[in-house]
Amino acid sequence: MSKVVQVLTIAGSDSGGGAGIQADLKTFQMRGVFGTSVITAVTAQNTVGVFDIHTIPLNTIESQLKAIADDFQIKAFKVGMLGTSEIIECVAENIKRYDFGIFVLDPVMIAKGGSALLQQSAIQSLSQKLLPLATVITPNIPEAESLTGIQIHDEQSLLQAAKSLRQQGAKTVVIKGGHSMNSQSEICRDWVFSENETFYVDSPRFNTPHTHGTGCTFSACLTAELAKGHSLKQALHTAKAFITQAINQPLGIGQGHGPTNHWAYKDEQAVSLER
Repeated sequence: MSKVVQVLTIAGSDSGGGAGIQADLKTFQMRGVFGTSVITAVTAQNTVGVFDIHTIPLNTIESQLKAIADDFQIKAFKVGMLGTSEIIECVAENIKRYDFGIFVLDPVMIAKGGSALLQQSAIQSLSQKLLPLATVITPNIPEAESLTGIQIHDEQSLLQAAKSLRQQGAKTVVIKGGHSMNSQSEICRDWVFSENETFYVDSPRFNTPHTHGTGCTFSACLTAELAKGHSLKQALHTAKAFITQAINQPLGIGQGHGPTNHWAYKDEQAVSLER
């Protein structure tokens, strides 16, 4: 049996390369795990917007999942853009059938440019079918609000939303602070709620438009670290450091919300070792 850690992403394809399947596979590679993929939708998008979405037929999604299950030893997987209720239900039924290990759910709903990536009617399906299966769910504040119906405006309402998500079945809830309740804050805080502990992870907040794919990248890094056997806290700290450097060292690509820099964390580590 191979000693190489193998992971899976189930998500949509981003033709611009900054988010979705492309961001996940780049992140997996940078974290030293072998990435496999199941594509749920093909999007025509760039840093300016999303111009077309073609969902993949359910039988093709099922075939991709079976192909992965038949030939790879997946230690952990993440789910990103699913798009419709039908795809959500298809993925939920199949991941119950196969043993893909630790499950990180990134409930992708809206692209950085504002385009909807999840039908409104599908939010309930995501909550009922997928969320109870998740080891970790990583919504940002707007996504947490959509999944719970709770308007988050302070730490008390954030705690209520996290409690609601755990009551819906998620074992660990990570509410990301990129969409801060305090727009003037210089800190970007992610809150973590699990059965045994509650803590937060801070990083500096950077004023930049180059944040396309941050949620995908963060959850992919978290998936990779958990697959390698690291604790939740260790994995979260690495994922936070990885995305912080990816944002802090932008590539300057595109005319809109540019992609993050997936090799920045490795470069930062190399610099630190040289000092």
